Amino acid sequence: MANIKDYIPIAGESTIEDLQLIAGHLKGKVIQNVNSTSLGGGVAEILNRMVPLLRELGVDTHWDQIKGEEAFFEVTKKFHNALHGRPQEISKRDFNLFMDISNWNIKNMNTYGDIVFIHDPQPIALVKKRKKNKWLWRCHVDVSNPDRRVWRFLMNFILNYDSAVFSSPNFSRRLPIRQFLIPPSIDPLSDKNKELPQEVITSVLAKYNVPDDKPIVTQISRFDPLKDPIGVIEAYKLVKKYIDCTLVLAGGTASDDPEGVRVLEEVRKCAADDKDIHVLLLPHSDIEVNALQRASTVIVQKSLREGFGLTVAEALWKAKPVVASHTGGIPLQIKHKYSGLLCRSIEGAAFSIKQLLNSPRYAKRLGENGREHIKNNFLLTRHLRDYMLLFLSVYHKEDVVYL
Repeated sequence: MANIKDYIPIAGESTIEDLQLIAGHLKGKVIQNVNSTSLGGGVAEILNRMVPLLRELGVDTHWDQIKGEEAFFEVTKKFHNALHGRPQEISKRDFNLFMDISNWNIKNMNTYGDIVFIHDPQPIALVKKRKKNKWLWRCHVDVSNPDRRVWRFLMNFILNYDSAVFSSPNFSRRLPIRQFLIPPSIDPLSDKNKELPQEVITSVLAKYNVPDDKPIVTQISRFDPLKDPIGVIEAYKLVKKYIDCTLVLAGGTASDDPEGVRVLEEVRKCAADDKDIHVLLLPHSDIEVNALQRASTVIVQKSLREGFGLTVAEALWKAKPVVASHTGGIPLQIKHKYSGLLCRSIEGAAFSIKQLLNSPRYAKRLGENGREHIKNNFLLTRHLRDYMLLFLSVYHKEDVVYL
């Protein structure tokens, strides 16, 4: 784990000094983060990097997870899909099961923080334990067009928080509590994003039998219907008619996502007749993810819905040309035809991939612009600053706070 001074060559000494100054104002406050899993997904990834750095800065920061059985996470995955606007059959029994497990956590979990920072819907009901401490709800998903029934249900809890935090202006909802817009970030010094020697990249390709004798098109993400891996295969097949290339679909599953295994099997079945499609289940190996991204010619993120899309930021940080869907927080990262290419369909994705494979100089320029955009806006040091200012803001009563 890097220490805070290791970020000076990337972020600048003045940025680190600002972080240390802000952290001093939080002395004596305990920050308790709560989510549903310690492995898999962007929330866990960010907290794994952020919590140690906040502690090093002198902010007493902790991270806990709620307990839940498989049936509970099946319900919360339905909520997740419904919040993204995907039709779901959610019964009264599902809502009752959510409350049964939530009430167990309310009874058994210690919410000890001066500020309790709740991440996403799974632990949202813990706010019923609220006393005199401050409560923040962080929504990492795209709620621009949520299922109304699920949103009304969650509103019963959201109204009891001091503030809500969203990743994109498009996700903001009409609420009687304060809202903050704070996009996520990547850690440039993590195993997933740090520079790698060529021999490591070559060894990872060899491990998974991915040849490097032709262009490699890659999508790395959880095996989730909303990441549209089947759509990526269809786009690849359109490209393959004109350009010989390899497709890599790589990722893992999260412990709070019961759909992952089923989607993985669907993808493998769809890809079975093409030896140039490599479907890789990575065992939470950040070095391998890093190596596959660095080995790729073009990186794709063809999400149907997306809270932010950290894999886009990761790819851009590596100066890779990216084709991604115009959805969720992705347009915050990709300015079309400047830092990448945005698409709205399978055919659009295929056209953009072909364009980049046929124009290496153009692809290189987009990648370089993308890296600079991520450096200026979506690195962990900016995220640390925003969160510490957010924590300070709960002790001030102004209606509008600008970070």
